[in-house]
Amino acid sequence: MAQPKDFGFGSEEQMVRDSARKLLKDAAGIETLRALVARDHKSAYESAVQPAPWDERLWRQMVELGWTALAVPDDCGGAGMKMVAVAALAEELGRAAVPSPLTSTLIATMVLRAAAAPALLERIAGGAAATLATTSPTGSWELGDVAVHAERSGAGVTLRGTAAFVQDARKAAFFVVAAASEGGVGLYAVAADTPGVTIQPDRIADLTRDQARLELDDARLDGAAIVAAPGATAAVIAAATPAILTIVAADLCGAAEWQLQTTAEYARVRTQFERPIGFFQAVKHPIVNMMIAIDRARSLTYAAACAIDTDPADAPRLARMAKAAASDAAAFCSDRSIQLHGGIGFTWECDVHLYVKRQKHNQFLYGDAAYQRARLAELIDAAGGPAAASERFEGGATPSESTLA
Repeated sequence: MAQPKDFGFGSEEQMVRDSARKLLKDAAGIETLRALVARDHKSAYESAVQPAPWDERLWRQMVELGWTALAVPDDCGGAGMKMVAVAALAEELGRAAVPSPLTSTLIATMVLRAAAAPALLERIAGGAAATLATTSPTGSWELGDVAVHAERSGAGVTLRGTAAFVQDARKAAFFVVAAASEGGVGLYAVAADTPGVTIQPDRIADLTRDQARLELDDARLDGAAIVAAPGATAAVIAAATPAILTIVAADLCGAAEWQLQTTAEYARVRTQFERPIGFFQAVKHPIVNMMIAIDRARSLTYAAACAIDTDPADAPRLARMAKAAASDAAAFCSDRSIQLHGGIGFTWECDVHLYVKRQKHNQFLYGDAAYQRARLAELIDAAGGPAAASERFEGGATPSESTLA
């Protein structure tokens, strides 16, 4: 199926992108980011045990602008916008490296949409932050090793166990927890203040988000908390996975764009041998290669978003390609941004390190490039090999610079 022009990125999507870029530039610039999460080594390293730093006033502005409702269907009180609009918003969040639960909430929204959970989607549209708690302590997030167990208790259920690598756990109003029972793995909505729920913060490199283990000790839930019945969760997660990967890929692309622009600007003003260092090919060529890597990853990301909107059957393939390419671009741009900043690039005083740490976290979130390519190979093999898979792709030109730049 041929993709629409510019991946379906029209005036409404451009309005979302532009309003997000303006707000985040005004309210979440790099000086604000540094003051919030990286004032000094001591405060940053202690953030694992202190409340995670974030601007709750900015969060309320996001809610007022309808960002939490962007991906919520209109019949659940949301805006019901296309996935390309969600990708554009996620890219701007990455560009500003915003410490907020919005990315996690958008990801949780995709799972709740796939599970057809209107009451919870209405809560998100109203401004409640949510996050997934579906990953086991071994790192398995596609339900290969669930470490939370569910036991029926009358009309409700009791949860016991641990979910690991929970993103923005201390900012969430509720968690979407995967738990195993005799009937299979189910999904359950667990409020953050539920008795028996304990959040154990992790110490991670990325200073722009917090991560934690969610420990459930006889956490009792009523029947309304069941998001997906036991045995139905694998299909729900599979349906939501393309959107999840696309959101993370867009965040990676946005942060890589900041690295590119910041490094290019530094190359214009930093002089050596009486010339700006950008004059020299050893600096000029890597910056061009950064741009090429980002453009490739961004094109694949919007192709995946467009497929979710118009050709869901091809969305898993394109989403894994996008996540792999964006992870590679993030690794390359992080490396070059530090190296081309020279000695200052390795120091706490250089803002580049904030983005390098966010990029490293996102590279491995929901699977790195090698993982995505392994799964992509499985998809291609199941489809009948490379020839059959290539026949499904009928193009979708790179979006025009005026549309997506």
